[in-house]
Amino acid sequence: MIDPQMRRGLLDICVLSAVSRGDSYGYKIIKDISPCIRISESTLYPILRRLESSGCLTEYSVEHNSRLRKFYHITEEGQKQIDSFLESWQEIADVYKYIREGRSSDET
Repeated sequence: MIDPQMRRGLLDICVLSAVSRGDSYGYKIIKDISPCIRISESTLYPILRRLESSGCLTEYSVEHNSRLRKFYHITEEGQKQIDSFLESWQEIADVYKYIREGRSSDET
């Protein structure tokens, strides 16, 4: 089980990544990231609002089946967040390796 704080950060990046692949809406975002990490609607919509208020996403509406559907579009700031995460990945991998090696030496 992933630590709640780490999960929150990963969810934000996963949502940004889903939207970076093309403008998207809530249900599709959930469907797209669910193979990677589990997320519910009640979790997604606050994330979308937070990412929008921080300038990482913009929102617009399109009529679909006589209803308005909210779509989200990644901004330059959102793309910078993804780039920053990817740049820091090596540091995360190094921490994982350090912890993993410690466990291996404990088992011998």
